[in-house]
Amino acid sequence: MLLARRAHDPDAGLWDTLGGFLDEGEHPLDGLRRELLEETGAEVEPSEFLGAYLDTYGDGPDSTSVLNLVWEARIVSGEPTAADDVAELRWFPRRHPPPPAECAFRWVTTFLTSLADEP
Repeated sequence: MLLARRAHDPDAGLWDTLGGFLDEGEHPLDGLRRELLEETGAEVEPSEFLGAYLDTYGDGPDSTSVLNLVWEARIVSGEPTAADDVAELRWFPRRHPPPPAECAFRWVTTFLTSLADEP
């Protein structure tokens, strides 16, 4: 799986899934395609839906609740390259994600652990 090391806070320097916030009225799959193109320069085609995860963006009383929708996707065009909001891109084996202490956001650790635990 391709993960991104965050270049900016919150959780700068930690591993995260690729993606971002939807624009008003944007379909989630269109947002996935747009965000991955912006973050990696690669065009993707979503496939299997992998789950929904509730978390917060940031810490403290001003943090925002977010619903993270996760799909598997395959690259259909381009070679992934880190954009300005991504410090690094790295491929990880599905069963060997980065350790929880190196992951951004609580939901990312939960999601990656669930993938590693699949039979």
